[in-house]
Amino acid sequence: MELRQLKYFIEVAEREHVSEAAERLHVAQSAISRQIANLEDELGVPLFEREGRNVKLTSIGKIFLTHSLAIMKAVDNAKEQIDAYLDPERGSIKIGFPTSLASYLLPTIISAFKERHPNITFQLRQGSYSFLIDAVKNRDLDLALLGPVPTDDFDLKGNILFTEKIFALLPSNHPLSERRTLRLKDLRNEAFVLFPKGYILQKIAYDACKQEGFLPNVSSEGEDLDAIKGLVSAGMGVTLLPESSFYENIPKFTEKMPIENPAISRTVGIIVPKNRELPPSVQTFYQFVIEFFSILEKYQ
Repeated sequence: MELRQLKYFIEVAEREHVSEAAERLHVAQSAISRQIANLEDELGVPLFEREGRNVKLTSIGKIFLTHSLAIMKAVDNAKEQIDAYLDPERGSIKIGFPTSLASYLLPTIISAFKERHPNITFQLRQGSYSFLIDAVKNRDLDLALLGPVPTDDFDLKGNILFTEKIFALLPSNHPLSERRTLRLKDLRNEAFVLFPKGYILQKIAYDACKQEGFLPNVSSEGEDLDAIKGLVSAGMGVTLLPESSFYENIPKFTEKMPIENPAISRTVGIIVPKNRELPPSVQTFYQFVIEFFSILEKYQ
């Protein structure tokens, strides 16, 4: 069995058409057909069945596709790590991040890092809290920035970079916006604008409200910070957001309000796989981030 055969097989399986796969791979159709036939002979099972001019995976072909994709992914990861070891200053780093860290924190870190290591490249992927954790475990990401930092996952090593407060954001014409601080209970009868279920900031808001004896009345949902802030600006409700989401600006027609009781906060940090050696370029970035925030903390 050859990697070339797996590559041809995957391309045909995804396109369900031999000639289109041949065109995409820039090889003769007969070459693809011959290699797949050799693969089927070696395995002793048919991987495709014809449907007119197209082909469809057999049931065993679907199983083999899953394993073939895993094999090619492992090979690609191996090549990337070898390239990184051969030249750490020209490696590529796959970083995951949540929407709440996208506008300020991530650009600040990468910009500072690129000044020292201009030839290291980045592949960035935004995702939900659970997605980022799973992606680091599954090697889809080298590391991820997120908050709060998981503390009970034996497959991950988490390093807390800082702790930030959670603030309330209210429409500027809201009666409570004239206060200097709020109690969370003051918002028990308000309409809330939150992230959908499954987002960690939604869970933080729900958990805080439950501790105060009520559940938030969610009138609207948004899947990114701009949407959430826009809905609050439009008077659709109030929300709870981390301090870092206000670094650039506070939206028009809104007021950012400290919550004095209870104090709500989250940790923000970086996660890497615990039982997997990091490629040199990734290790360099990981140490840079930790040192970067250690220096910031001394000046705060």
